[in-house]
Amino acid sequence: MKREEELSKLGSGTTEYKYEYDATLLETFENAHQSNDYWVTLNADEFTSLCPITNQPDFGTLIINYIPDVKMVESKSLKLYLFSFINNGEFHEDVVNKIGKDLVALMEPKYLEITGLFYPRGNISIHPRFFYSNVDEKYKEIEKHRFINANLNPGRVG
Repeated sequence: MKREEELSKLGSGTTEYKYEYDATLLETFENAHQSNDYWVTLNADEFTSLCPITNQPDFGTLIINYIPDVKMVESKSLKLYLFSFINNGEFHEDVVNKIGKDLVALMEPKYLEITGLFYPRGNISIHPRFFYSNVDEKYKEIEKHRFINANLNPGRVG
């Protein structure tokens, strides 16, 4: 099957937006370079969810870094999935962990990390991070190194 035939969101004409969390929006395509290790970085600069207590919008940037294995996330489906959080009331830490777990279940990557850079509320920014590696020791070492060093330079991500 061709890549184009695997994807229902990309190039489908009218885009339908969901206003409630929906992990089924995510789609994958086959990694054409499975024998190579390489980073894929996706930035969602206009991520929005709701505070579960005040119901006010929370804004931030999500940075998704991963080393793909067999499957990769299709970017339009990711955009629609992230948009589905717009009316979802969860704390920043919960949102980042939920997205991380959904992407792990979807792609089964070699390595994945997500950083949420949420804008200040009451003068406090929250920057939760999610880390995952598969069973291969090489990727476990990457996870360990990046986790240990994640906050050595708090202004820098990656």
